[in-house]
Amino acid sequence: MKLISLESVVIVEGKYDKINLENYIDATIITTDGFQIFKDRSKQKLIRFLCEKNGAVIITDSDNAGAQIRAYLKNICKNAKIVNVYLPQIAGKEKRKAYPSKQGFLGAEGLSGEIILEALNKSGVAGRENNGSKITKTDLYAFALSGHTNSKSARESFAIYSGLPTGLSSNAFLDALNAIYTREIFLKEADKWRQQQAKS
Repeated sequence: MKLISLESVVIVEGKYDKINLENYIDATIITTDGFQIFKDRSKQKLIRFLCEKNGAVIITDSDNAGAQIRAYLKNICKNAKIVNVYLPQIAGKEKRKAYPSKQGFLGAEGLSGEIILEALNKSGVAGRENNGSKITKTDLYAFALSGHTNSKSARESFAIYSGLPTGLSSNAFLDALNAIYTREIFLKEADKWRQQQAKS
């Protein structure tokens, strides 16, 4: 199956939603970790930045909690282009859960590809050709942006260099990089940044 490739960041509730959607969407997918987004300032900052860069596609569960999270995200990204993807309310329980959700509907993690793709099509989400491979943790390690003693300060420096938010974890930093660079462009920019660092 050909993945739907998106420029915009895709925002979902949990890691299992993300895992399922990665089977159908080629994009930077960020999780809110449920209601954690309400108090996670670093994640809010990252989402705001990514929304302003390329817009966002919001895919939350079709229950009251999903609606609350969606409303909060729209407030965070109020100046950005937002596409809301509404999943159908289908009764059921995800295999990994002992009990269904409070309202008894399947979340994004429990829906089939056919249902997810139909919801994406209804929302008018259009794909693009994938113009480059993803930046990996190995790439970050090669530039001492991860896995080294001074990696945290190096990430701060590169974030300032490339206009990214500072204070991101290595995983959030990788998500942000993949949202604004192809791997090819990142490698060129990281090399320029490293040369600047060597001169200073």
